[in-house]
Amino acid sequence: MIHQKLRLFSGTSNPPLAQSICKHIGHPLGDLYFERFSDGEIFLQIRETIRGHDAFFIQSTSKPANANLMELLIFIDAAKRASTRNICAVIPYFGYARQDRKSAGRTPISAKLVADLITRAGATRVLTMDLHATQIQGFFDIPVDNIFAIPLFAKDIQEKNNMDDIVIVSPDVGGVVRARALASRLHVDMAIVDKRRPAPNVAKVMNIIGDVSGKHCILIDDMVDTAGTLCGAVDALLERGATKVSAYASHGVLSGPAADRLKKSNLHELVITNSILQPEKVMKTEKVRIISIAALMGEAISRIYDARSISSLYE
Repeated sequence: MIHQKLRLFSGTSNPPLAQSICKHIGHPLGDLYFERFSDGEIFLQIRETIRGHDAFFIQSTSKPANANLMELLIFIDAAKRASTRNICAVIPYFGYARQDRKSAGRTPISAKLVADLITRAGATRVLTMDLHATQIQGFFDIPVDNIFAIPLFAKDIQEKNNMDDIVIVSPDVGGVVRARALASRLHVDMAIVDKRRPAPNVAKVMNIIGDVSGKHCILIDDMVDTAGTLCGAVDALLERGATKVSAYASHGVLSGPAADRLKKSNLHELVITNSILQPEKVMKTEKVRIISIAALMGEAISRIYDARSISSLYE
């Protein structure tokens, strides 16, 4: 069904996801013109009327994070100046979310800065998925809908595994809430990897809390970046008697040596969503499988437009 006052647009970060979302909703993708000047400046033009409409701009702020963020801000400004009624920034992957607090003296809280930029640009709402830190919702002075991939993961795990030997594992103490939510849905036990992080993107496994011997361990996290933490957790779980280790992550950042590490690792499989458009190197990695969030995001967009409940998606 085509909603008369709904307009959907895509940035350049993940056009395939935007097209899939539009297909699910049954609504065409809006006409946007992009140009990059020789010095790197971004120009865009909305090539259809959006006066009095609700505009949804789908753009993950993944690599290149700064360029994708600027695209988002420039679209919001263009839509505001075109007298759009409401502007929703649909950000499947919210970059800078790991900088949600002062980790040391004289450091920024960049997640708050990005929230301020999006708000001041003119967005009236934000739709995102699996924020690295849920308190980032409070950085905004506009409504934020933070949806979760756990229902998709739970369904996939049930369809592809014998549930008798499954244990859900949190890769750190901070991810316990996420792991417990998934374990509760699946009615299985959970365990925790106790680690410390001496430097960014460096983690050392200290201990495993819980019984993993003879179990198929499934690690659950919001993102995998360089995969160093993940591979270390896999080895630690196998050393403690796990028969197999798989992993599910909402966002496959997979930067730097991630693809090579995954190929060489003892990990059975990494399942990620298509919140971030993956390069060919990752797509060719046999241990990586991608599931789509198009239906989930599309349903959320429809509910926002129709002023219906988002939380009922998980009931």
